[in-house]
Amino acid sequence: MDMVVCIKQVPETTDIGWDPQTGSLIREGVPGILNPNDKNALEAALDLREKHGGLITALSMGPPQAEEALREALSMGIDRGILLSDSLFAGADTLSTSYTLGLALEKIARFDLILCGKESSDGMTAQVGPQLAELLNLPQLTCAIEITVNRSAVKIKQKLEDGFRILETCLPALITVEREINRPRIPAMDSIIEAYRDKKVQVWAGADIGCHTEHLGLKGSPTRSRKVYRKKVKRGEVTILEGEPDEAAKELIQILKQKGLL
Repeated sequence: MDMVVCIKQVPETTDIGWDPQTGSLIREGVPGILNPNDKNALEAALDLREKHGGLITALSMGPPQAEEALREALSMGIDRGILLSDSLFAGADTLSTSYTLGLALEKIARFDLILCGKESSDGMTAQVGPQLAELLNLPQLTCAIEITVNRSAVKIKQKLEDGFRILETCLPALITVEREINRPRIPAMDSIIEAYRDKKVQVWAGADIGCHTEHLGLKGSPTRSRKVYRKKVKRGEVTILEGEPDEAAKELIQILKQKGLL
């Protein structure tokens, strides 16, 4: 069973700049890490490969420095890495990102399952996975905390706000995974050395995937941020509650109700 895992490099810090002209994050020069939720998607793919065999490809879109995220994926045991990198992709929102990833997946062509982390830590929209499934006309199973593959079908346990449900569909399909689905493995030192020294990451530009420039990057992104600002938080009056815990708790509840917080 062949799988593709879509991953993303995200800023390692929350202290990043914003371009007021484009409304996009300024990522140049900002240290990046592999999006934590995408590690769960990689681990889920590795678990499935142990049971069913096949080839796993990690696919990412970003500037050249995003290759580091793919190197980390390779060190975990992924078979190959592909980076979509082109100045035409800069400033992409979730729709433009999904369009670009979709074209790359059409070029890869051979896959039974696409796995994505539910969301990225820098955007937290949880939109790319579902949009990608719609663009590729694939069934989608979201928020998975368990995955089971049986011949040509895949079944998940889906996390809901007040419980869970079981969903099943045919392959090929796209699945987004929750953080609690697994605990990502820590690569051995020799695997890390091999990933950086011996393995290659393929780099595809816009021309390599046959895209239309009007759908790429900032130009192809309908989402626009009008204003970005930091909310100033002022420390208010401090109230110290004394007495027995039960009485203090009751008093705290009354205070919160008076402030409209309960």
